[in-house]
Amino acid sequence: MTPPHGDQPLRKTWQPFLGCVLLVVLLLPPVRHASEASMTAHMLLQYSGLLLAGGWLAHGVVGPAFSGWRRRLHDCNELGVAGLLYVALTLAVLMVPRVLDLALVDLRIEGLKFVALLMAGMALRLSWRRAGVVVQAFFLGHVLPMMVVVGTLYQDAPARVCNAYRLDDQQTLGMALCWISGAVAALWLLHLGLQRRATARDATPSGPSPA
Repeated sequence: MTPPHGDQPLRKTWQPFLGCVLLVVLLLPPVRHASEASMTAHMLLQYSGLLLAGGWLAHGVVGPAFSGWRRRLHDCNELGVAGLLYVALTLAVLMVPRVLDLALVDLRIEGLKFVALLMAGMALRLSWRRAGVVVQAFFLGHVLPMMVVVGTLYQDAPARVCNAYRLDDQQTLGMALCWISGAVAALWLLHLGLQRRATARDATPSGPSPA
């Protein structure tokens, strides 16, 4: 008999809790100022942390208390298209240098940035598995080249694109974006290959064939 409080209910509990803890940490003034002191840390660490917090918080909506809301959300997010489109648009807007500058001086823009990235993390968590290989490839085929273009712009620009950050910091971020986009593409292809291999192995009949 399966115990009433197994590993799965515990996982549903600790992931939203970790999401709340990570969000609170990122909102602390010392942490927020430190992560925004560098252009590289601002985009790679703070953005990624907010996406991760949103993904963990999204795990809290799998319980029965949210079944009706989750069903309506799934109806509007067929194959994960709407959720992944929101993620792509959010990342595109938040990579604009002017937005980075405004987030440092305008608390309204800063608040909108936090909310948008949290929601993007939730949307990514709730949409990725529903999307399937074709929609995932379409999403990555748009987001990753966008990261390469932005990264190349940051590296090759003769002057600072953000008034608040140094030129060498900007070039470091540009190089990192190009490498990260390549790494994400390679990891996704590796995961897809391993998944296909496991599926083929499971479909292969085992044991001696009948005489």
